[in-house]
Amino acid sequence: MTRNVLVAYGTTNGSTAQIAEAIADVLRKDGLTADALPARTMASVSSYDAVVVGGGLYAGRWHKDARRFVRRHGRALAERPLWLFSSGPLDPSASERDIPPVPGVQKVMTRLDAREHITFGGCLEEGAKGWVAGMILRSGKGGDFRDFTAIEEWAGRVAAELAGGD
Repeated sequence: MTRNVLVAYGTTNGSTAQIAEAIADVLRKDGLTADALPARTMASVSSYDAVVVGGGLYAGRWHKDARRFVRRHGRALAERPLWLFSSGPLDPSASERDIPPVPGVQKVMTRLDAREHITFGGCLEEGAKGWVAGMILRSGKGGDFRDFTAIEEWAGRVAAELAGGD
């Protein structure tokens, strides 16, 4: 049975980190050991049996830390069960329908034989860093569109697959 899972993430304002923490919490409740850590801090994934990688979406691209992580650790990731998630739409669309991965994430899925990708709603609230974030907020398009019930259900499916010995 796979026991030790890394949930690595790329985030700018902390929203994707909170999703990663929620995923790791579910994995731990389901009997696995799970660490949610910033992708940029990971020197190696060798101590992990499986990996979940997530990144916020910015202008149609995964967060740079998530992109760099999968590039840097690609060989090791291809040898482990791997799941991917994105967070981003600042509307309820992620809760209403399946949103396919952006092209760069689709390439990662294919290259590393990831088991699944899911897109969750994003969160952009007052105090967010960045000029573009400020423009989005001033236009009234911010808010928290994360669905933690859906996040926890997805993490439960990941845990069930890992418990099944995959």
